[in-house]
Amino acid sequence: MVRITGVEPHSSADAAGIKVDDILISLNGNEINDVLDYRFYLYEKELNIEYMRGEKSFSAKVKKGEYDDIGLIFATPLMDKKHSCKNKCIFCFIDQLPRGLRDSLYFKDDDSRLSFLHGNYVTLTNMDDKDIDRIIKMHISPINVSVHTTNPDLRVKMMKNPRAGEVLSYLPRLTDAGITVCGQIVLCRGINDGDELERSMRDLAALAPGLSSVSVVPAGLTDHRDGLCPLTLFTPEECRQVIEQVNRFGDTCLEKFGKRMFYVADEMYIRGGVEIPDVEYYEDFEQIENGVGMIAMFGDEFKFALEDIADLPENKRAEINRKISVVTGHAAYPLISSCLDLLTKLCYNLKYNVYPIDNNFFGRNITVAGLLTGRDILEQLSGKDLGEELFLPGNMLRADGDLFLDGMSPEELSDALGVKVTCVPCDGSELLRYVTGIE
Repeated sequence: MVRITGVEPHSSADAAGIKVDDILISLNGNEINDVLDYRFYLYEKELNIEYMRGEKSFSAKVKKGEYDDIGLIFATPLMDKKHSCKNKCIFCFIDQLPRGLRDSLYFKDDDSRLSFLHGNYVTLTNMDDKDIDRIIKMHISPINVSVHTTNPDLRVKMMKNPRAGEVLSYLPRLTDAGITVCGQIVLCRGINDGDELERSMRDLAALAPGLSSVSVVPAGLTDHRDGLCPLTLFTPEECRQVIEQVNRFGDTCLEKFGKRMFYVADEMYIRGGVEIPDVEYYEDFEQIENGVGMIAMFGDEFKFALEDIADLPENKRAEINRKISVVTGHAAYPLISSCLDLLTKLCYNLKYNVYPIDNNFFGRNITVAGLLTGRDILEQLSGKDLGEELFLPGNMLRADGDLFLDGMSPEELSDALGVKVTCVPCDGSELLRYVTGIE
């Protein structure tokens, strides 16, 4: 049952007499508890809507198109509170956050609904048989699962949750029912790597074709780990060993299943000094949100858009006469520099600086641009030659595009540095378009 916080004027619900603060109980006899229930049962062309107003029960009948909404508005997109994580994972990034950030950054979600709606990863530990049955009934697919290890005892140890091992049995139930599962392994040095990683890949591959892909991502370690499990970074040589191990197993999957399935995050390639594979290696880029293939895709996007610049007459390219700066993390610095170097060979009046920012806020082990703060950018760029415009990757800001992790706004950064600050979508072609001003 959920409270209705708004009714669209002239909608089907409005015509049926449903009001704000009514409580929605069911659609065609099916209890409604959240957005998944609501959207699943809303598809019927004829609806019997049961609701309450105060202590009285009411019903209304509505006829509608199969995909039409009926105009009800709820307090949250989920129509419910987000499910919080019940684990205490030894590598949890949120446990490593310093104090003083926005409250929302400290919330740990572990919600299967967000997995389906937004691609979030879930651990399955706060789910039960009823939840799995609902996923299967509604065919909620794909589901993104943080697996980490298929060794039940080790999973309990890593996640500090007694249910962490037993819920691995949900994976074959899901894949056998036709639910696609995408997996994630956060790799911790000396814990779930080596033979344990081999076991996990072997067990997960047995779920194919229901298992679609798995990313192997090194645990992110900040400087704020006091009192936490003493994890350490993979050495460059160890990164190369992990890459070789996963790629060897991926080659076997490619031959057996027609797809590689297992991929190592870009961060390990960079740390290990290994060349990033070509875009063809990443197939459908299923794991790009986990930092798998982002560099290959960005570079490919930039080079593709660069062809249009090359086709311009020389006088048009000469008109791109400006000096700009780009901010990024150390991980992407070589890529951004090489892309802009290619551009300036065509647009020789374009001058640029690329500034890699040290992450003093979280620690210099964190090298991705998305975890840089406005404060670190300001401190390290003050007094630098920034030209007429400073470009930042949009993933430095929260979803609304208005704040860095430390609460500084792009406008505040712009005022402090005395230069126009522009946020650019994380796309190679978009960077080229913003820098040149050519649509």
